[in-house]
Amino acid sequence: MLSKPVYEALPYGYMALGCVSFMLLDPEYALMAAVIVFLLGARIYNLRSQNRRTDPVKRRKTGYMPTAIYDYLPFIYLFTALVIFKFFPKSLYPLLAILLLSYSFYILIRRSLYRRHKLPVSPQF
Repeated sequence: MLSKPVYEALPYGYMALGCVSFMLLDPEYALMAAVIVFLLGARIYNLRSQNRRTDPVKRRKTGYMPTAIYDYLPFIYLFTALVIFKFFPKSLYPLLAILLLSYSFYILIRRSLYRRHKLPVSPQF
């Protein structure tokens, strides 16, 4: 059994390991392994996030984007920023990568704050 701090940090660790491996390694098989580790970390994060939602389903807003894409959107932005940093380092594209990176962290922070709803507690008399 894992302790709670280790258990909570696992998806972030997987994504960080995938990002660092993607940026530092050059062989194609290593890049594919880094992408897989990153995607598995993102999948675990999304599963936990969806499980921790406490708002009622009927109050959730439906959007125009499919849920599978919507759930992975910040991770798509993050990985796109990494690809830009790795393959286009000396052009104007790193500015776009910084913007994508910032926006992906913004979305993740907003979602993590939204997943901490408190259930109403009825007063006990």
